Amino acid sequence: MLFQAMNLSKRFGQQVVLEDITLGFEEGKLSGIMGPNGAGKTTCFNVLTGRYKPDRGSVTFAGEDITGMAPREIARRGISRSFQIMNLFDDFSALDNVLMATPRVRRQGFHPWRDLGADSGAQEQAAEVLKRVGLAGKERVIAKGLSYGDRRALEIGVALAAEPRLLFLDEPTAGLGAEGTARLADLVRSLKQRITIVIIEHDMKFLFDLADTISVIHWGQVIAQGTPQSLKQNEWVARLNLGALA
Repeated sequence: MLFQAMNLSKRFGQQVVLEDITLGFEEGKLSGIMGPNGAGKTTCFNVLTGRYKPDRGSVTFAGEDITGMAPREIARRGISRSFQIMNLFDDFSALDNVLMATPRVRRQGFHPWRDLGADSGAQEQAAEVLKRVGLAGKERVIAKGLSYGDRRALEIGVALAAEPRLLFLDEPTAGLGAEGTARLADLVRSLKQRITIVIIEHDMKFLFDLADTISVIHWGQVIAQGTPQSLKQNEWVARLNLGALA
């Protein structure tokens, strides 16, 4: 198992948000996490990616214990993530957004006054990432001038620029219409051939169409796991009406 979380628990004050969560994500697979609003999905995602430290339990990646590590340290080990609320440099071009996430630029350290265009190798690398996410020809467009769907694609491009072994996507379809969601599905379908992906998602059809396995979280616990087809027949999922949505 490339990534494994064992018996995670998390509370805020008196509120128990996660209780004894165990999850595993296989290399080369696309795994999904779903559940109703307030189920604990986002908190779980934040614990898995280092934004929150678990109160109990452990997280391992490629055999290494990364429990409680800061997001920056986790990223250095080969894990990238996108965010439900986009996290872009709006006044920078699409190319520069990706450039700043590449390992060679990060190693140098980012300074606002440095000419990011001076490194032709990094520029070529960033341009190739933009091509992969469907933004070829929009390298010089300022991020805030991109359409919402293109901004979503750019954020995934920024995550990919770090050359991760594992990519977490947090509600990637949020705010997208039917056309944008279809474009994103095509993008994710192409990416899953090259990289291990974990998606937390409210759009069940999107997730059921793409995922190899899905974990259902409710009341801060994993109540079901399996393939999309098997979960459609699961009585817990049926009671939540999630299978019907898919």
